[in-house]
Amino acid sequence: MKRTIDLVLSSLLIALIFPFFLPLLILLKLTGEGHVFYLQQRVGYKNTRFNVWKFATMLKDSPNLAGGVITVRNDPRLTPMGKYLRKSKINELPQLINVFIGNMSFVGPRPLAEPNFALYSQDIQQTINNCKPGITGVGSIVFRDEERLISRSNINPKEYYQNYISPYKGELEKWYQQNASTAIDVKVLFLTAWVIVFPASDLIYSLLKGLPHKPDNLKD
Repeated sequence: MKRTIDLVLSSLLIALIFPFFLPLLILLKLTGEGHVFYLQQRVGYKNTRFNVWKFATMLKDSPNLAGGVITVRNDPRLTPMGKYLRKSKINELPQLINVFIGNMSFVGPRPLAEPNFALYSQDIQQTINNCKPGITGVGSIVFRDEERLISRSNINPKEYYQNYISPYKGELEKWYQQNASTAIDVKVLFLTAWVIVFPASDLIYSLLKGLPHKPDNLKD
């Protein structure tokens, strides 16, 4: 049933949204380095590899520049429009193509690039591999401003991600798989829209009962 919902809803959204994105496609072509889409290999369901679609927000050679695959707030590798597209999450919308194809779902763990995925423990990697990745998910909502958390720390970004973010994100993904249902997915989709309007809200902890508590070292 989840695949049927993904297929029908992604088809409708692609048809409805595309006309509104034409001006954006033109602006992206005229700014930055002239590329509109960014395809990056990610780790998917059952440890398969696939290309995730995004609007281009960073320089083409970003993975080979300082910072690698980890992005910080006001990253110097961002294109003129990249900062706003990432903040609004509009850059993620081309992943509707991934949902339509079938290598992603609307709700699931965020697909990670190989270097970031390797920062998870083997236990968490195996857990995440059991679920198709999603455009949004519990971890995406809780870590909606992950770049700010990394930027405010005086720890090396890779070490901070590995020691603080990935353990808790892994616990959130375990919770999702243990409680996965259509009702949970509907709540996650609602919360995704909610935190765009109210980014400081912690409604997720009230709406999703039993969610692992956020560690003190990740709180504001």
